[in-house]
Amino acid sequence: MNEEQRQGAGLLKPDLVNPPEKDYSRYFQTVYTPPSLKDAKKRGKEEIAYHDDFEIDERFRGMGTNRKFFIRTFGCQMNEHDTEVIAGILIGLGYEPTDIVAEANVILLNTCAIRENAENKVFGELGHYKPLKQKNPDVLIGVCGCMSQEESVVNKILKTYDQVDMIFGTHNIHRLPNILHEAYLSKEMVIDVWSKEGDIIENLPKVRHGNIKAWVNIMYGCDKFCTYCIVPYTRGKERSRRPQDIIQEVRQLASQGYKEITLLGQNVNAYGKDFDDIGYRFGDLMEDLRKIDIPRIRFTTSHPRDFDDHLIEVLAKGGNLVDHIHLPVQSGSSDILKIMARKYTREHYLELVRKIKEAIPNVTLTTDIIVGFPNETDEQFEETMSLYREVGFDIAYTYIYSPREGTPAAKMIDNIPMEVKKERLQRLNKLVNDLSAEAMKPYKGKIVEVLVEGESKRNPEVLAGYTEKNKLVNFKAPRSAIGKIVKVKITEAKTWSLDGEFIGVVEKEKVMS
Repeated sequence: MNEEQRQGAGLLKPDLVNPPEKDYSRYFQTVYTPPSLKDAKKRGKEEIAYHDDFEIDERFRGMGTNRKFFIRTFGCQMNEHDTEVIAGILIGLGYEPTDIVAEANVILLNTCAIRENAENKVFGELGHYKPLKQKNPDVLIGVCGCMSQEESVVNKILKTYDQVDMIFGTHNIHRLPNILHEAYLSKEMVIDVWSKEGDIIENLPKVRHGNIKAWVNIMYGCDKFCTYCIVPYTRGKERSRRPQDIIQEVRQLASQGYKEITLLGQNVNAYGKDFDDIGYRFGDLMEDLRKIDIPRIRFTTSHPRDFDDHLIEVLAKGGNLVDHIHLPVQSGSSDILKIMARKYTREHYLELVRKIKEAIPNVTLTTDIIVGFPNETDEQFEETMSLYREVGFDIAYTYIYSPREGTPAAKMIDNIPMEVKKERLQRLNKLVNDLSAEAMKPYKGKIVEVLVEGESKRNPEVLAGYTEKNKLVNFKAPRSAIGKIVKVKITEAKTWSLDGEFIGVVEKEKVMS
C-alpha cells in the first residue's frame, strides 16, 4: 500500500506525509475535528470501505521504546474489545503495558457514555491524573471511546481538563499511531473524532486477556435509535464484518485452544442486514460457526426486533451454541416501549419468548430493564414487574433512567421524582433477587460442566468458572484445571452463585460437524 492509498484509506493524514522542513511543529497542526451529533445521526450518506491490510507505518515503529502505557476501560464488552485493539497497536509501536498508572508514559481512558454515572467516573479519574501531569509534563493523557464522540464532553474537557493531550473516538482507533505522533509534537490538545462512520478495518492487532475466552466483534454500530440511547450517535450506523473474516478469526481462536467466544455487536442479530451482495444473516453465521471445533459460542447483545425464526431454529440445534440468551426488554409496558422507540410491544416480546422456549425448552433468559423513564406510571411499572414474573428471567441488569444529552428522551420532562425511581428499583431488584435464588435452587445436587477461568476473587484457594448458562461456580480443585471444562457437583445454591465439589475434567468431544 503506497502513501496515497493509505491517505485514501484514512490510515495517514496528508499533513503527516514527508514534511519538508525540520521544524515539524509548523506541519503537525493540531487536529481539531470535534464530534457532531447532528452529523452522527445521518445515515446512508457515507460509503463504508473495507480494509484488510492494516499495518503500522514504519516511521512510527519504535515510538514506544522504553515507554509504558496504562489503559483503564469503562463500559461494555465492546469497549473491552476496543481496549484489546488499542493495546495491540501500542505494543506494535514498542510500548510495554503497566498496571501502575504512575509508571505510564501514556495513559488512556477508554470511556462509556451510556449513563451519566459512567461519565462522572471518567471526569473524576481525569482529576486524579492532573498531579501526574504536573510531576511529569511528558506523560500523554488521552480520552477515547464513546464519551469522545459527544460534543458536550469534548467541550467540557477543553474548558476544564487541560491535562488531557489527546481525544479520539470509536471510529478511528486505527489512527492511534498518527494521533500519538501529533500529541508528542504539538503543544495543543489533539482532537481527532469522526462523526462519519468508520470503515471496517481488518487485521488490527489485539492483546487478548488470557487464552480461555475471547471477544469476537461481528459488527459495529446501531440503527435502532431508541430515544434514551446515545450509542447510535457514538458508534455510528450498523456495519457488518464479512462472514469469511469472522469465521477465520474463530477458527484461529479454536486452533489456539480457546474454549469460549462471545460474538459482539451493539445489536448482533441485525448482522448482515447491510449486505447488498449476499443474503447472509446472523442465523447463517451461527450455523457456520457451530461447525467449528470450539466448545462454547455466546453472543451479546440482541434486540427483540431482529430475533427472527431462522435464528431460533439454528440456536435450537445446540452443540456449541449455548442455551443462554440475553434479550433486553427495557420495560413491560407497551406504552413506555413506544415512547422508548423500541418498536415492539409487550405482546410481541412475550410471543418471541414463547417461540424461543418452545424451540429451546431449557433456555436461560436474562434481560435489561430501565425504571423511572419519563411519564412511567405506577401501573406501567407494575406491567414490568408482571412481565418479569411471566417470563421467569434468571437475572436482570436494572437501571434508573439517566438522560443522555443529544437523545430525544433528554428533551422529555423527567417527571418521575428520584425517590420514586429508587423505590421502584428497590422493588424490582427484590423480585430479581428472589427469582434468581429460585432459579438456582434446582442446581443443588446436580453435576454441571464448568469452564474454569482462574482463582475466585474472594479466595485464592478456590477456583471459579461459568456453566453454559453463565452461572458462576466456586469449588476447590487442582490449578491444572484452569482453562479446562470440568464436571462439578453442586453442594450449595446461593442467589448469585453456586458452590460445588470437583469431579474431574470433561473428556474432549468433537463439536457438531
